[in-house]
Amino acid sequence: MEINLLVEAGSMKPGPALSQKLGPAGINMNQVIQKVNEATKPFVGLKVPVVLDIDTNTKEINVKVLSPPVSELLKKELGAEKGSGEQKKVKIGNMSIEQVISIAKTKYPNLLSKNLKAAVKEVVGTCTSLGILIENKKPLEIQEEIDQGKYDKEIDEEKTEVSEEKKAELEKSFSVIKASQEKQMKKEKAKQEEAEKAKTVEKEPEKEKKK
Repeated sequence: MEINLLVEAGSMKPGPALSQKLGPAGINMNQVIQKVNEATKPFVGLKVPVVLDIDTNTKEINVKVLSPPVSELLKKELGAEKGSGEQKKVKIGNMSIEQVISIAKTKYPNLLSKNLKAAVKEVVGTCTSLGILIENKKPLEIQEEIDQGKYDKEIDEEKTEVSEEKKAELEKSFSVIKASQEKQMKKEKAKQEEAEKAKTVEKEPEKEKKK
């Protein structure tokens, strides 16, 4: 029996969906959870795909841990808990092309990409959905630059190390972007509160009339 799961590494908990599959086969749920948590410890803080291969006759359990999804690796790289809920307005980080290449190398064996360059483009695409900038630019711009060959040297050399100077520059640039985002969000919140207050004021005369 084979069961595919996506679990919180190192902290999988019992669930009805899993018990429905294990129960009829007479497999001990706690034993499975213990084995999965032990196998996924190296990825604590990430959600990882797991394949359970269970022999229903001998009750032997084999746990195979697959590479975490690209989105999880990107969030871990940035130290972010979640992606942006408003990708166009709110960015959660600013990565270097070297960091993108590093994640692409990690995931390449599990992706359908024909080469590392295609894998890099796939990772860049995920950056769009999470609200991540790359080299101070939107992922779409980076996609175009990859097509133009701008990062061929870095990709061919599989460059994954980022200089401290470059890290500092990217962090400095993002701190400015983040401050601007927070300022804009405060403005929008204040505007929304004013609109709600105005609605409340409009309703007051109506109440008076009814009296």
